[in-house]
Amino acid sequence: MRYGQIDQQLFVENRKRLVSRLKPHSVVIIHSNDVMPTNADGTMSFKQNSDLFYLTGVDQEESICILAPDFPDEKMRELLFLRETNEEIAIWEGHKLTKEEGQEISGIQNIKWNQDFEKMLYTILAETEHIYLPTNEHIRNASLVETANDRFIKQCMSRFPLYKYERLAPIIYDLRTIKSGIETKLIEHACHITEQGFRRILETVSPGVWEYEVEAEYAHVFLSNRSRGFAYTPIIAGGANACVLHYIENNQQLKDGDLMLMDVGAEYANYNADMTRTIPVNGRFTKRQRQVYDAVLRVKNQATELLTPGSAIPEYHKAVGALMEVELIELGLIDKTDVKNQNPDWPAYKKYFMHGTSHHLGLDVHDVASIYKKFEPGMVFTVEPGIYIREEGIGIRLEDDILITENGHKNLMRNIPIHAEEIEDLMNESRKS
Repeated sequence: MRYGQIDQQLFVENRKRLVSRLKPHSVVIIHSNDVMPTNADGTMSFKQNSDLFYLTGVDQEESICILAPDFPDEKMRELLFLRETNEEIAIWEGHKLTKEEGQEISGIQNIKWNQDFEKMLYTILAETEHIYLPTNEHIRNASLVETANDRFIKQCMSRFPLYKYERLAPIIYDLRTIKSGIETKLIEHACHITEQGFRRILETVSPGVWEYEVEAEYAHVFLSNRSRGFAYTPIIAGGANACVLHYIENNQQLKDGDLMLMDVGAEYANYNADMTRTIPVNGRFTKRQRQVYDAVLRVKNQATELLTPGSAIPEYHKAVGALMEVELIELGLIDKTDVKNQNPDWPAYKKYFMHGTSHHLGLDVHDVASIYKKFEPGMVFTVEPGIYIREEGIGIRLEDDILITENGHKNLMRNIPIHAEEIEDLMNESRKS
């Protein structure tokens, strides 16, 4: 791990919250993610299964967690299985967790090697009625890859067909929606690392710089601060590239007079930041750019005020759309006739603001949660309105990460420059030095 060790109490409490929602005589079985191949003998960098990490804090491949809260023998109610190391593995791959380290990280006392999994599984299932298994039920899931959990589901249901199988996802997704104080601090730290990267960019960007050079500056700052790197593939979009919502080529040269949109975030301890800023490449907004920029900022600020307990995403997005409609009319991009004749399923403002405003944030960038769940204290959302004028080559999006509190909200990116004057001042100050 590059990051500092997380207080095991986070994972102890997460497990308590989960087992309190299980049916009697149940077992939960979760596997780590696989190390994914590329080509030949290459592999991608390892990314832990978010649910397993949430319950154990273990950030290592070939790990399994079993929770059986009603098992007669208390020692068997929490089990963590780890990959047993040897001298060859140590030489070729490096250190793997010991049993003592697994205890220290997770708070689980009964640590076994993976070769004991089958025997322990039979013992626990003998006293079990309900088997809870995890699947990826994110509404945007489009993966064709079969995971370790997918494989185990097939094997388990084939070998033990008469048990009552249950979906773990609805329960653990609901729990993950509300962040604890420890989790909030980890997300805020990822935001702080992201801030350092953005301030570095304000010092270095000028006409002639390439988009990939901007990406490299962020990567340097993120890795230097014990982050694994980008929380997601970064968008570094100069000029008209900013009107492509998921532009990730990052291979064009920045031009004098253009804007640059940057949708980036650092990861820290598996928790994620998600920031978007748009800056003038030469350090000064044109009059038109500033008009559009200020319109987006007003919508972002107003939308943030709407992130309070009791609302939900569908009505929230509708309310933000009404705010954007006012701004687009003021900018001369749509008029009242367009609004009067609009298709209710695709309002007139969607021509220039075609995506949603907010999504949950946490262990996953688009974190798991029902979009119909009412906003509650402890939820973390992005707020990211944008205006994209393809005919003018202008794309502006601004995004902060917001924690909902008992009395309203807290901006976890409050220290990251966002006002146009501050951005211009910082960019031009660096050019003088």
